Amino acid sequence: MAVDIQTRIGDLVADAQTLETILDRIDGRGYKSYSEIRGRFEFERFSLFIDHIQADPFASPSKLRLRIPAREAQLPEALTAPGIRRIALADFLARALQKAIQGGDRKQPGPGTSPRHAPRGARGPGSGKSGRIFIDVGGQEILERSAVKIHPDWVEARIELGLPAAGRRILAREARHVLTHRLPEIVESGLLAENLSIPAMHAFVECAENQESIRSRLAGLGWVAFVADGALLPRASGASELPMASADAVLFRSPESLAVEIEVPNPLVESGQRTLRGMAIRKGITLIVGGGYHGKSTLLRALETSVYPHIPGDGREYVVADRNLVKIRAEDGRSVTGADIHAFIDSLPGNAGDEQVLTRSFSSPDASGSTSQAANIVEALEVGAQGLLLDEDTSATNFMVRDARMQRLVDRAHEPITPFVDRIRELHDRLGISSILVMGGCGDYFEVADTVVMMREYAALDVTAEAHRIAAEDPSGRIKESRSPLEPITPRSPLADSFVAARGRREEKISTRGRELILYGEESLDLRYLSQLVDPSQTRAIAYAIRLASQELMGGANMGLQDSAPCLLEILEALETILDEQGLEALDLRRGRNAPDRHPGNLARPRRYELAFAINRMRSLRVHPAPNGASQ
Repeated sequence: MAVDIQTRIGDLVADAQTLETILDRIDGRGYKSYSEIRGRFEFERFSLFIDHIQADPFASPSKLRLRIPAREAQLPEALTAPGIRRIALADFLARALQKAIQGGDRKQPGPGTSPRHAPRGARGPGSGKSGRIFIDVGGQEILERSAVKIHPDWVEARIELGLPAAGRRILAREARHVLTHRLPEIVESGLLAENLSIPAMHAFVECAENQESIRSRLAGLGWVAFVADGALLPRASGASELPMASADAVLFRSPESLAVEIEVPNPLVESGQRTLRGMAIRKGITLIVGGGYHGKSTLLRALETSVYPHIPGDGREYVVADRNLVKIRAEDGRSVTGADIHAFIDSLPGNAGDEQVLTRSFSSPDASGSTSQAANIVEALEVGAQGLLLDEDTSATNFMVRDARMQRLVDRAHEPITPFVDRIRELHDRLGISSILVMGGCGDYFEVADTVVMMREYAALDVTAEAHRIAAEDPSGRIKESRSPLEPITPRSPLADSFVAARGRREEKISTRGRELILYGEESLDLRYLSQLVDPSQTRAIAYAIRLASQELMGGANMGLQDSAPCLLEILEALETILDEQGLEALDLRRGRNAPDRHPGNLARPRRYELAFAINRMRSLRVHPAPNGASQ
């Protein structure tokens, strides 16, 4: 293999003994002397790349890569094919490595445990993060990640390690143990096929492939989602994505009238069959109704997260949703910039007798419930959403419906909101946008619904005919309030200089805190309400993607568009092409700094929708002027 990083011993490739010699020499020195071990070291069965040394024991851990030749790893070739198989295999290996780090059973790595419910690394002696080993693993979803990379010639694990120290003095003996003994043990247990369960590996990858096979056929079948019989939808608690104990849960079963069968490419582990039976949620308008605590929101939550494949044993592994379904909610206080919300909200009254606020290019630093929900919808449609998921519990009531009595009291001339109930049919018939709504307290949607599913004690019932009969026998008395036909969403083009990453004396400071917060320069970006953003590593990727897009994709010349500025959808499509071709490494903050082969950080690929939603929530965002010349 070619030498990717030069060590401090000249042109020779260093080995494990050389690493031990260096560590012995710097024992007891100040922590900065650890920089002498940066480089590449050859072990018997793998190469160790030490790419980055942390500043002190309390700083972010050092970044290492463990590269094993394909001939040593001996991974089944059939599982390394590009696409979902390679993504799922990398996910399986990351979970196996996590178990090896935590001292688990070498022979049976299993699917792993969510880092939301278990520590990510094993702790060693010393100050700060001394001796602690980290690998970025997933929760219940299988995502494209940077933690493990599978190449035709090798497989590589990207880990982080807290180099041992007492105070800020190097502990060489402990460092020797973790680098030259512990890491080889982890490689043996977590990356070599000879020590892994090959049947478990096949089952994991084939389960993910089955899900993606169903997903790829949804649109052609006229469906937006599929929920398999036997799915375990309830979670262990409101704060956990782990499944409820099966003894306490009601397993899903489709109503006969909505039941379909679909074949998958790989046999199911439980039955050996290749046919799944379950409920198809068809394109159009679907209501999920029922009493409180009977499972309505549980079903919707399963659909929200099932835009991603799930690990075997999650219970939702055969709940499959179109990847272009987007959850919509009201979000009081969010920033909105230049959104064309006029289809839902007409001109708003100005303050103190000022002119009315136009809503074809609506901006607000502090949007209300209704304006934020309208903005969330049009921003999703702007970047390609094909379906909307809504729950009345998290929606603005006045945005969803105005009943007949309120229409009589408040004249339409004094109500700027066109309720969603009066646009939902047009969204489907004119724009092809499906909607799935949880409704427990409003029957005015019965008239427009194509399908009505009732959840009763977690059992699904088809009550469409009854809902339509009730609507016919007891009309709501509402008057439809849309004033003009629904129009396609007006695209916007963000200005690159909106995204300033400077903070204090630093030209660029970008960081994240968990799943919900991005610190981009001086701006704090709150993503807590993006429920389909499921992993902190997706949030990190979003932060770095904003940087890449603003620096390289928001100018027309860079996009081959000459003088025109690309719209947000074009920018996101170009970014997806980069990620498809170059992988998540393209988002590395050190990209372009003469470091083509370095640790890419802990990244997981987000959907375009969550990336767009993050951009749209930046208070610094500015967009090119609207065609009519009005500033956005």
